[in-house]
Amino acid sequence: MPWKISTGLAGLVLVLGMSAAIAATSNLTISGNILLPPPCVINGDQLITVDFTNEVMTTRVDGINYRQPVPYTLECSAGNTNALKMRIVGVDAGFAGALYTSKGDLGIALTNDSQAMPVNSWLNFTLPNQPKLFATLVKRPGTTLSGGPFTAGATMVIDYQ
Repeated sequence: MPWKISTGLAGLVLVLGMSAAIAATSNLTISGNILLPPPCVINGDQLITVDFTNEVMTTRVDGINYRQPVPYTLECSAGNTNALKMRIVGVDAGFAGALYTSKGDLGIALTNDSQAMPVNSWLNFTLPNQPKLFATLVKRPGTTLSGGPFTAGATMVIDYQ
């Protein structure tokens, strides 16, 4: 015998058989809770700082010199170690996929080991193989840098694939 399903404001009503008469009705409530995996903790919820020191010479900024490690920690629960992805969210400098700095013609190129990691792009990985990030000073092609302090800011995002 076929089943007919009818829904309405009174709830869910199931009609059995081909009969037009309804034998009985009842409201049915279904509930549940969808859980997200616990989030990963990046750098113990502390600021990640890369310091290029006070010894940067404008004539030596070439995308090779002044390469610094990005020191961070990543703690994820056992259920969160597969199929993770990372991105560094920030303002693109407009050249070399670099992060914008307060000195317009100076950018910060990010790499995972030696693989380029353009700003705002995703990098897939699984733990315990945490990405080894490096920041390198780069300049806009064809420009001459002026001296002075600079800053840059970005946000590291870890997500599940």
